[in-house]
Amino acid sequence: MSNSGSKLAARKIVIVGGVAGGMSAAARARRLSEDSEIIVLERSGHVSYANCGLPYLLGGEIQSQDQLIVATPGDLKNKLNLDIRVHHEVVDIQVSAKTVTVRETATKRTYQESYDDLILSVGAAAIRPGVPGIDRPGLFTLRSIEDVESIQSWLAAQNPRTAVVAGGGFIGLEMAEQLVRRGLDVTLVDAKNQVLAPLDIEMAELVHEELRKHDVKLLLGGSIEGFRAAGEIAAVVEDAPKSCWVVAAGHAPIPADLVILGLGIRPEVTLARKAGLAVGERGGIRVNEHLQTSSPHIWAVGDAIEVRNPVNGQWVLVALGGPANRQGRIAANNIFGAKQECDGTIGTAILRVFDLTVASVGLNEMQLRASTLPYEVIYLHPSHHAGYYPGAERLDMKVIFNKETGTLLGAQVIGKEGVDKRIDVLATALKARMTIRDLSELELAYAPPFGSAKDPINMAGMAGTNVLDGLIEQVQWHQVQSLISGGAVIIDVRTRGERDRGFIEGSLHIPLPELRKRLKEIPEGKELVTYCQSGQRSYNASRFLRQEGFRVKNLSGGYLTWSSMKYSGKRDGMDQSSPLPSVLVR
Repeated sequence: MSNSGSKLAARKIVIVGGVAGGMSAAARARRLSEDSEIIVLERSGHVSYANCGLPYLLGGEIQSQDQLIVATPGDLKNKLNLDIRVHHEVVDIQVSAKTVTVRETATKRTYQESYDDLILSVGAAAIRPGVPGIDRPGLFTLRSIEDVESIQSWLAAQNPRTAVVAGGGFIGLEMAEQLVRRGLDVTLVDAKNQVLAPLDIEMAELVHEELRKHDVKLLLGGSIEGFRAAGEIAAVVEDAPKSCWVVAAGHAPIPADLVILGLGIRPEVTLARKAGLAVGERGGIRVNEHLQTSSPHIWAVGDAIEVRNPVNGQWVLVALGGPANRQGRIAANNIFGAKQECDGTIGTAILRVFDLTVASVGLNEMQLRASTLPYEVIYLHPSHHAGYYPGAERLDMKVIFNKETGTLLGAQVIGKEGVDKRIDVLATALKARMTIRDLSELELAYAPPFGSAKDPINMAGMAGTNVLDGLIEQVQWHQVQSLISGGAVIIDVRTRGERDRGFIEGSLHIPLPELRKRLKEIPEGKELVTYCQSGQRSYNASRFLRQEGFRVKNLSGGYLTWSSMKYSGKRDGMDQSSPLPSVLVR
């Protein structure tokens, strides 16, 4: 590949599985070598479609299945001369012979297919827990167009009124939103104390509030124990559930005319294990930096593989379409002699939850607490564009960086507008191993309808730089109660109107413009904590008080971050019970 004008030696490439990683590999391989034989074996009936759009097809925002079909086998044959075989399942790999055993679904016929190089793009399967009643009618997973067709048939036949979504990940939240859109009464159940494992609890609370605002019932902290038939539980309800009763620990049985299982996924590693390929501790196919498996002529991409998280170097499972597409391209390049490295996945993800956009990248604080990396957190609540221009919406931002080097470690952003722009800038900065200082110096586009002269990204950089330079000491929302118990004085520097709408109990109210005149009201020898609505005014207050000789810290994110925990009852301390997220799935 070093000479782009030279003709590459033809190879026979067999790809197991289509969609993102497999079809990206196939298309790239054809562009590199017109003479190679490229065969794609796909066990479903569709080889190239936008599976991230499946919830929106069910909800009716996407009107037709055809809108999700990127290309048909005929299209791919005509455009790229690819041999696409749908309803063909690979059931075995003979590594030493370099062949695969294929079963044709319709006829049950099996045959052998040889290869020079084999790419496994086998994906992941939805988790179906081994609990009583898991095979009852009306329980569905959502991973394919065939799954959509099954759910649509149930909707048409049963006309359900109630739905239970089991699992609060990306698919679970998208399905909850779309089922509400269809007019169903939706209950979301999750064994964890929050939705969306990539978020930290105080950020997830913003999503909880949005779900409740749209009448989604949240039952958190109770794992699914079983699904019981309609007649097995006596209850006073207008009609017996058309599917089952959902039994979750700590909760009364929930009637469900429809159940969506969004409990996560497991990499499809059956083929790899049978072939003797290495499987990692996370349960995914283990590949090297070139995406080779433990057998040199077998490559693997997509949801089935473990990848390195570049931030901490740990193996993780990341089921996202963007990384899978890039991995397919890298694998094809390397088959033809390149030495391109896949340097891991930082897990940039985004979704819509009713009127909110929710996004994250990199590590969260929960993961960092379990690591040895020293970190610092800053919260911001800026407007997404200039505040004086009509339509400005609040962003809730959490940015995490190495407290010694300033290197970015992760970020979470939630809001109604402008979230995608900020998370993409933060993802680019994190990928480039930039520091929090670098964010303050980025030159970002500004006009009043789009941003501010000091973009929220710049503001995050400035706030973080102040911490690194020792101009400010911070406390976090979960430390407030212990500080009060220890005798610290909490000073509210907001306006009277802001305080009337809520405040930290026991705090001393001195609005910022009055602070210089009312210094004598502040007890000497006490540790002080200043707070305002978002943290900016209280930063100014803390700087003034520090120069006057007081021991003072600032509440990061101010009252807005502290009060986001109002539903959870966990203001007084961090919850350590949630498991570390090992899978990011879309």
